[in-house]
Amino acid sequence: EATKMTDISRSAFYKYRDAVQPFQRAHVSRIITFQFVLQDEPGVLSAILTTYAQEKANILTINSITPSNGCALVTISAETMAMERSPEDLLHSLAATNGVVKAEVLAG
Repeated sequence: EATKMTDISRSAFYKYRDAVQPFQRAHVSRIITFQFVLQDEPGVLSAILTTYAQEKANILTINSITPSNGCALVTISAETMAMERSPEDLLHSLAATNGVVKAEVLAG
């Protein structure tokens, strides 16, 4: 019945049926990319990662550029769906971390 309604083959239906999600569920997941300028000191990145863990944000990617002039540029993408606080609250917590020169949302 579903294959007739959508005009697809039965094999395509069975191949992809578990991968199709309702549109609303696809937008519940929220991935945000944060960009930081960090002082090049031991423990700064670790403190940021601890904040992500405490806020229940799931880190997806971490990218860092080799430090110069005592600072490093770091981008972190995180899934924020399980967080209890808002992404703005997370940003404020991250910006207040010792050794963070600048923190901003790059995308998301």
